[in-house]
Amino acid sequence: MSMDTRIETALKNALSTEALADCPPRLATSLPYAVFPGGARIRPTILLSVAMACGDDMPAVTDAAAVALELMHCASLVHDDLPAFDDADIRRGKPSLHKAYNEPLAVLAGDSLLIRGFEVLAAVGPHSPDRALKLIAKLGQLSGACGGICAGQAWESEEKVDLAAYHQSKTGALFIAATQMGAIAAGAEPEPWFDLGMRIGSAFQIADDLKDALVSAEVMGKPAGQDSTHQRPTAVQTMGIAGATKHLQDILAGAIASIPSCPGEAKLAQLVQLYAQKIMDIPAAADRS
Repeated sequence: MSMDTRIETALKNALSTEALADCPPRLATSLPYAVFPGGARIRPTILLSVAMACGDDMPAVTDAAAVALELMHCASLVHDDLPAFDDADIRRGKPSLHKAYNEPLAVLAGDSLLIRGFEVLAAVGPHSPDRALKLIAKLGQLSGACGGICAGQAWESEEKVDLAAYHQSKTGALFIAATQMGAIAAGAEPEPWFDLGMRIGSAFQIADDLKDALVSAEVMGKPAGQDSTHQRPTAVQTMGIAGATKHLQDILAGAIASIPSCPGEAKLAQLVQLYAQKIMDIPAAADRS
């Protein structure tokens, strides 16, 4: 089974009709709407890749971790699109959830997705109580108010913004979660995997800043120019396009070197190299558009 199939199957099981049988009907349909069809599924793919590089001796635990992480990410997108934040009408090429349903249901759907993720992790407790508990704690830490994605969103309400802390929390946190949760799911220590997750997350944030400034809404499948509209601090604003592109290259240059020693190190290095090439294609694609 390919990683893509593995991730999609696990997500569909977590949001199946049976799993949501007792849910109010419109809320039940809004949850899959927010998750399918997905984007690149880059976070759960990285998580699975790290777990496999470390042995992946408990696939059920790894799958649960991947699902929980992707549901957290999708929940954050639902909330980001709300009028209180980005006020975005489109997500992944279709109406954002609050446009397809309504604002109250979008708030509840986002909340429900992140809670469902923790439920999925708790359900694999019998397989490995120690790993499940560590996964729950790690996802909570990297999605919360102290360095998690909630902190990242909250930095936008501060008068003076620490750009590095803002980027690490808003985007980097769930990439750090991807590498560290992948290690935990396979029984490895998470700390050595922090740097790889941080580098990938920083690269994606800078690439997203460049894409927001340069790429059309039609190409992105979501509104463009949001950073300028909402006066958010960005790498492009701070460094300019050329400076942000150079900084992106510098971050990616050290990503492969940061991979900890593990049985699948060589294969993981190839995957990270592929991600780096895709990330660097973003500003190039923007120049052609």
